Amino acid sequence: MAAWSADRDADLKRDPDGKRSGEPNRWFADLHIHIGRTERGETVKISASRDLTLRRIAREAALRKGIGLIGIIDGHSPGVLEDFARCLDAGEMEEADGGGIRYRDTTILLGSEIEVRDEGYAPVHVLCYLPDYEAMRDFSRWLSGRMANVRLSSQRVRVPARVLQREVVGRGGIFLPAHAFTPHKGLYGTCSRLSELLDPDLVHAVELGLSADTEMASRLSELDPYPFLSNSDAHSPGKIGREYNLLRMRHPCFAEFRLALEGAGGRGIEANFGLHPRLGKYHRTFCEACDAILDGTAASSDRCPRCGSTRIVRGVLDRIRSIADRTEASPVPARPPYRRQVPLEFLPGVGRRTLDRLLDHFGTEMNVLHRVPVAELEKVCGERIAGLIGAMREGRLAFEAGGGGIYGRVGGPES
Repeated sequence: MAAWSADRDADLKRDPDGKRSGEPNRWFADLHIHIGRTERGETVKISASRDLTLRRIAREAALRKGIGLIGIIDGHSPGVLEDFARCLDAGEMEEADGGGIRYRDTTILLGSEIEVRDEGYAPVHVLCYLPDYEAMRDFSRWLSGRMANVRLSSQRVRVPARVLQREVVGRGGIFLPAHAFTPHKGLYGTCSRLSELLDPDLVHAVELGLSADTEMASRLSELDPYPFLSNSDAHSPGKIGREYNLLRMRHPCFAEFRLALEGAGGRGIEANFGLHPRLGKYHRTFCEACDAILDGTAASSDRCPRCGSTRIVRGVLDRIRSIADRTEASPVPARPPYRRQVPLEFLPGVGRRTLDRLLDHFGTEMNVLHRVPVAELEKVCGERIAGLIGAMREGRLAFEAGGGGIYGRVGGPES
């Protein structure tokens, strides 16, 4: 897949705000961020950091990451809605023209990650985005009668998936499967075809997930009509922006995001920046009994050839190979480039102090990843780390594949 090229995308390097003259502009977008707790300390996402509050997320995205459009996907929780209301009443945030809530130069989309489980299928997570605060509040009320605990994230709704789709779309919302290829609660972890569980006409996009990329997903011809999104699924502040998208929009808001998904009026997805699939936690098949990644013919077996155990977690790559109707990605339709990204915290030697120094000097993580010349980076973080960032931009890093819930690892630059 294509690697980031400073020459090919020099306009981003010249413009520190991620915009260019004329219409539409370019905006970085990460549309899958969890709330760990409310401002009052109530738990929302049990597995997420307690530091992930609404205000902390907004500041992190706007001031440290440099992301113009974010999706908070626990917006249905009454506690989160109360936090939004307080921020709006205090003037810290304002409702954005076109939908969403604005904090400084960043717009927040109100979303919801929900679990569905139709009869005969394993649980699946989906993402629902509503146009504005009132629409999300109405959706929350609807969920409250069909969900055991509407205050928590990623809870199961007691209706069929297609009913949920109609409720979201009927409120003017956007619907898509979340981390579609992951073995645990991804659509293709339980289905061989999207239409088994969902109404294809009421799906607006597909979120790839950390262990897949465009080339892998394009082996399924049924996905040709849908745009792909790469989002972080952040469970801690540092994970915000580990995957993101570059969107063409007039300004960041719900209405423009919808037009970008549709590719209408010059809007669109210009690039996906995703974690290199080999770094993903579920890229390869894994035996939980002997703690080993399985590859080759072993990856397609239901029993580990090393220890005989059936405790196999099927990897995303191997799952796609088993259900794909193409041996290679189709060049049609034309898709934006997928740029295999390595977050700064994944680079060996980049700890909190180094990251803080880089952000103090260069403003945001997007600047460090994409815009600052390597020679300037060297002055702050040294030759070795600057060299790793340069190698990442050029697609020259080596990787050890992840699997079974364990992230892959970054090696040094390839020669």
